[in-house]
Amino acid sequence: MSQDIISDSLNQMMNALKAGKSSVTLKRHSKLLLSVLAIAKLKGYVSSFKAEGTSMTIEFGKLNGCNSIKPRFMIGVSDIDKYVARYLPAKNLGVLIISTSQGLMTHTTAQDKGIGGSLIAYMY
Repeated sequence: MSQDIISDSLNQMMNALKAGKSSVTLKRHSKLLLSVLAIAKLKGYVSSFKAEGTSMTIEFGKLNGCNSIKPRFMIGVSDIDKYVARYLPAKNLGVLIISTSQGLMTHTTAQDKGIGGSLIAYMY
């Protein structure tokens, strides 16, 4: 069992998605995972998620793919486009989730604010 809850959770989501399931139940979660899922819900990749005790249920929206980014690269605002081209399948398809000094945000919000940070995950 890995220590990276984000990576484990996103892998379980992809496995359930590939198996044709519409939801997945996770055994554990963290505040960072809840923040990542809140961004995913805003963008429509997750339709709902519910944490009860140590378990969590996630229902998928229009999710095609997601994964965590390892190692967690520190990037400046000028490097964001390079990583968008690396991880996302098309220019305006999907989001990179970046942890900045002002909290978790998508790559477009980070570019608008002119701040960089650490890459966490991507979804499309």
